[in-house]
Amino acid sequence: MCRNIRPLFNFAPPATEEEIRAASLQYVRKVSGVAKPSQTNQAEFDRAVEQIAHATRQLVETLVSNAPPRDRETERAKGRARNIKRFGPRANG
Repeated sequence: MCRNIRPLFNFAPPATEEEIRAASLQYVRKVSGVAKPSQTNQAEFDRAVEQIAHATRQLVETLVSNAPPRDRETERAKGRARNIKRFGPRANG
């Protein structure tokens, strides 16, 4: 899975349109193998991003969970701790 695509379900506050669009863009880039489409393909690329965003929004809005919503800051802190454990502390500067 693309590293830039983050889980969007069961967070408080819910995923924003910007987060959904960013995940959709990363997905289309990954699947197409193209970071920036040519002018010829731009319309189809943008259409795919919008369709994926729409499907993602519907999915996130309709899923149900018995677990309490996760906190974004807590999840970021866990991710940072995992990265430090995996890669070690980074040098500042």
